[in-house]
Amino acid sequence: MALVDGGMLQEVWQERAGRNGHMGNIFVGRVSRVLPGLQAAFVDIGLERSAFLHAADMKRQDPALENGETAAPAITTLLRVGEMLTVQVIKDPLGSKGARLTTNISIASRFLVLLPGCNTVGVSIRIEDEDERVRLKQRLNAMRDATNGYGYIVRTNAEGVSDFALAADMVYLGKVWQSIQDRAAQVEVATCIYEDLSLPLRALRDLMHEKVDRVRIDAMDVLDAARKFTRSFVPDWHDRIEAYTGERPIFDLFGVEDEIEAALHRQVQLKSGGYLVFDQTEAMTTIDVNTGGFVGSRNLEETIYKTNLEATQAIARQLRLRNLGGIIIIDFIDMNDEEHRRQVMRSLHRALECDSVKTSVSELSALGLVEMTRKRTTESLERRLCITCPVCSGRGSIKSTATVCLEIFREIMRSGRQFEANKLMVMASPQVVAQILDEHSASVAELEELIGKSIRFQTEEQYSQEQFDVVLL
Repeated sequence: MALVDGGMLQEVWQERAGRNGHMGNIFVGRVSRVLPGLQAAFVDIGLERSAFLHAADMKRQDPALENGETAAPAITTLLRVGEMLTVQVIKDPLGSKGARLTTNISIASRFLVLLPGCNTVGVSIRIEDEDERVRLKQRLNAMRDATNGYGYIVRTNAEGVSDFALAADMVYLGKVWQSIQDRAAQVEVATCIYEDLSLPLRALRDLMHEKVDRVRIDAMDVLDAARKFTRSFVPDWHDRIEAYTGERPIFDLFGVEDEIEAALHRQVQLKSGGYLVFDQTEAMTTIDVNTGGFVGSRNLEETIYKTNLEATQAIARQLRLRNLGGIIIIDFIDMNDEEHRRQVMRSLHRALECDSVKTSVSELSALGLVEMTRKRTTESLERRLCITCPVCSGRGSIKSTATVCLEIFREIMRSGRQFEANKLMVMASPQVVAQILDEHSASVAELEELIGKSIRFQTEEQYSQEQFDVVLL
């Protein structure tokens, strides 16, 4: 699914049949190991790897309080090995790490998030009108006191909605939670008792708002499900859902495929001629800003300022598009003017306001570096669509032909002296064999005389540049 704003791709989500994520799903699990040193436990929920539950994720934070966090109790006082508990996935498995869990269950609907283990009401910080915040909180408190004592978070989508819509959401969430409790009492351990909506329906639930012009869908079964969903939850937007029946693939029509392909490359061109370089590692992502072919029209300081300013918009968009998370280091070009530094940071903060994922940005350092974090819940676009290169094993580079030639000569020395044979045959890639015969024929002759054996070379088209074999004949 792609989100296009102003003709440009902003975000992309992907799910594959049989390989959907688990985030938001609720399981009945069993504690397999308690780790006091980490204040955490491993829980078997039926996935390939045991999931991780930290003590801090077993303590409900009151949405009505700010900065009121208290230290989590010791994990040994909360859990014991073999104990069964109901948990929810808050972070999908990433790389070699298992899923991250919480016992603080939350269930989202169109306008509300149900918090069964809490008894207060919070309002999304993205609703900035103070009168509207007060109205929503008062109405929710009155409604829940009349029905149940559960806690709720009012979502951004609820701004300006009627009491009827809020009450309908509350009834729906109450029924869902009751069905989850009923299933939890009946199923075996390591069983999923609640699955979040599929990607298309989650998108309609979370992303539809008054500024969305239309939703185009090219799969008829998804279109039917989407129309059924909107009739039940957002009937006002039912007419905005359209079937796409064109001959060209829908992603081609809006240039989405080209944007995705570009997002898998390290380098991103800026309109001015500058460029960004993204390097994603296990620990962090680094972004380097360069002027490239942009020479400006006034002076060097102005050229650097304009390049950094343009880079802030591109960086914010690429973070969303590539779904980069964790620690992110941005290396802006050094600026001497203090006002330029302030303007670049303001531009970066404004650009990140459009990001629905939580971000935290530090100030620009003396070295021109900005440290920031972006909440990571699912794998990045690159890790979803790509695999580790089988040739370089993820290094991003391979040995040169000259290096491989020297390795072959050393292996000939070892094999020739260690084993009894009249001849040796070296099998290697065409480019390596060509370099040996063209540039190192004298070295080969010296080797033959040194080990007292003749050496033959054979090209293997299927070998990578680093592959070779020395065979005794």
